[in-house]
Amino acid sequence: MDSSAEASSMAQGLRIVRLVADREKWGRRLLGVSQLASELDMEQSRVSRLTQELCELGLLERVERGPFRTGPRFFSLAAALNAGWVRESRTELEALVASFGLRSRVSVRDGFRVILLRASSNDAVPGSFVKPGMVTPVWCTGSGRALLWDDRQPDVQALLKDVNFIGVGGPGAAHSPEEVIQLMERDRARGFIVAEEEFEHGVYELAVPVRSADGSILASLSVLGSGAGINSGANDIANALMAAAERLGSWEAHTRGDTARKGLAG
Repeated sequence: MDSSAEASSMAQGLRIVRLVADREKWGRRLLGVSQLASELDMEQSRVSRLTQELCELGLLERVERGPFRTGPRFFSLAAALNAGWVRESRTELEALVASFGLRSRVSVRDGFRVILLRASSNDAVPGSFVKPGMVTPVWCTGSGRALLWDDRQPDVQALLKDVNFIGVGGPGAAHSPEEVIQLMERDRARGFIVAEEEFEHGVYELAVPVRSADGSILASLSVLGSGAGINSGANDIANALMAAAERLGSWEAHTRGDTARKGLAG
């Protein structure tokens, strides 16, 4: 599947999730495959395939071939969007836009998938598929490979052993776990990720991990633009991203500390 087809699938998947969530929110009758296809004017076979994938992701769930409702991953993602550090990330993303004129994103990992938590204001246009909840591959995006920063060769091979690399990503995408490992080794040597047309033609992505107080990777912070836009100031961009990532990590620790103190007080 090429990147345009994958983008179309993501957009349609998000439409399905939004419809299911809205009907559940307002107490309306929940829908099965045929009703969802009718409501969204989509082919029933396509809705069947997409809802199966959404259930595997945990964004939807279905009991005994009944109607669909929102799944546990949907609620954990919604909770994450309300976390203090994620709210604060909006300021950091817009500061990056002001400094470099590049699109910016905060993402988290779910297995070999990357879920977008927040994007900058210049990263979406009417009809764009770039919205919170967008899913992309971990192995051929800058944001995804930043989330693999601490994973060593056996971990990467185990994570990607069943992945179908064929037809996914742009001209710079890896086509095997070994190629992903080589890209990671190259980027660790310079201290940040640069994905050169790995997901989309003509798009470069520079990314760094965001770490929590215990040092574990919480999320990734990335900017996207042309090769010239990224390469001309890569070190300055990387330094700004690292500083922003450190501030977000501090916010996460602060939020977690407040939660723990409230729990003790209660």
